[in-house]
Amino acid sequence: MADTEDMFIRELERRDGKVLKIRQLCSGDVGCVVWDAAIVLAKYLESPEGPRMKKASVLELGSGTGIVGIMAGSLGASVILTDLEELQDLMKMNIDRNADLITGSCQAKVLKWGEDVTEFMPPSNYILMADCIYYEESLRPLVKTLKDLASPETCILCCYEQRTTGKNPEVERLFFELLKDNFEIEKVPLDKHDTEYRSEDIHILQVYKKN
Repeated sequence: MADTEDMFIRELERRDGKVLKIRQLCSGDVGCVVWDAAIVLAKYLESPEGPRMKKASVLELGSGTGIVGIMAGSLGASVILTDLEELQDLMKMNIDRNADLITGSCQAKVLKWGEDVTEFMPPSNYILMADCIYYEESLRPLVKTLKDLASPETCILCCYEQRTTGKNPEVERLFFELLKDNFEIEKVPLDKHDTEYRSEDIHILQVYKKN
């Protein structure tokens, strides 16, 4: 794990004035920093129009720093944050450093998309994912994992920033094409997002597995 001097802190104030303090790495892969879509989804969780997190079971995919799952835990959910092995220390550090705000529970586990998910059964009430749509080679494993993890009652909240450069539009198109085979997709209107933390380019989707 990097030394603390190789980190910088992103603060996110909750509606009640309490502040999540999320450590990020100064260098590393995409999971080492807090992306805007993660902020938007985290704030949506506590908005009046958002889902009810208290006593809910929640699984987050591609947690990275863990900010979205930690917000859910601070709202009373029982949360499992998941990502690759190399991000476990960062997630666990952020869980520990925000433990005084977590009124539910949070734990970090390794989950590689496309692999066995028996450990994470039965299905959670919610699956959270923020900015997980960026590598074309990860799309099929991600969709497989969603199929394996979700029941028709599971609400998948997928938040992503729409990007218009390079291969991004094609990657997004392919993801939704793959998703449509087994899932129903509904966009959360922008006016239902947090009043401050919202953007025309950042979308929140409610996704449900077809019966």
